Amino acid sequence: MTHTPYLPRRAHRSEFITLRGLRHHVLSWGDATLVSPARPTLLMLHGWMDVGASFQFVVDALQQDRHVVAMDWRGFGQSDSSGADAYWFPDYLGDLDALVDVVSPDAPIDLLGHSMGGNIVMSYAGVRPERIRRLINLEGFGLPDTSPDQGPARLRQWLDELKQPQTLKPYASIEGVAQRLMKTNPRLSADKAAWLAPLWSRELATADGGREWQILGDPAHKRTNPVLYRRAEVLELWQRIATPTLWVEGSETDMTQWWGKRYPREDFESRLAVVPQLERVLLQGAGHMLHHDQPEALAAALEDFLARG
Repeated sequence: MTHTPYLPRRAHRSEFITLRGLRHHVLSWGDATLVSPARPTLLMLHGWMDVGASFQFVVDALQQDRHVVAMDWRGFGQSDSSGADAYWFPDYLGDLDALVDVVSPDAPIDLLGHSMGGNIVMSYAGVRPERIRRLINLEGFGLPDTSPDQGPARLRQWLDELKQPQTLKPYASIEGVAQRLMKTNPRLSADKAAWLAPLWSRELATADGGREWQILGDPAHKRTNPVLYRRAEVLELWQRIATPTLWVEGSETDMTQWWGKRYPREDFESRLAVVPQLERVLLQGAGHMLHHDQPEALAAALEDFLARG
């Protein structure tokens, strides 16, 4: 069944910026004339297997116009893939640092990240506190802690996976892509899924002359990360965050769906406790994709937090 796509209230502009040798897709709403010390550029960064356009619904829900920028991370959306057979967390920090130098070279920004993007912006804020006025983390929980004895098995798994080609499932129609989005997140409305699907996938010719739609994500992202996640390092970074920080999560999010008992809530709370200036918001009726589930409530929380100070 075909649905009428969502109609954006604020149109975004699309451009490409070369950062560290890779062409990155960057979207923007508003322009630099809206920037002031009290309302700097707001940079939004998406999560794993998402795209920058995913923030359209929140931007539309903002009551005040402001300059907003969103980027597709390397290997996602319309940004270049790395060209390698694996992705490394420090490269995301390098790309973010280069982007900040482009969009706001002389003034701090307001910085927001969702999920994987939330983890990246928290680390960035710990090493570049002077570049950020206000920080927002949308469910960037991080990962379970690891121990050195896990290293050999992890490296062996990574080496084995390098020998196997990685693929993403194709879809027979753009409607199939929209259905995939709604299957992953049942709270996503049909009109929003229909709007997002063409920005989340691309149409390609098949060997038999047919057509199919493929998700805009490098399959190499699926490979195991051979670098162990270290809680102690995260604590060192998070306790150095010098800007007011907003933590936002959905009332329907359940951490056990991803990690079971390997990452207890108490572990996460102990990490969040070291952030010096922390506020919290719990969005009712929202799960992990809270910028899709409750964009109006999220926009209201963001504007309240960003206006203070």
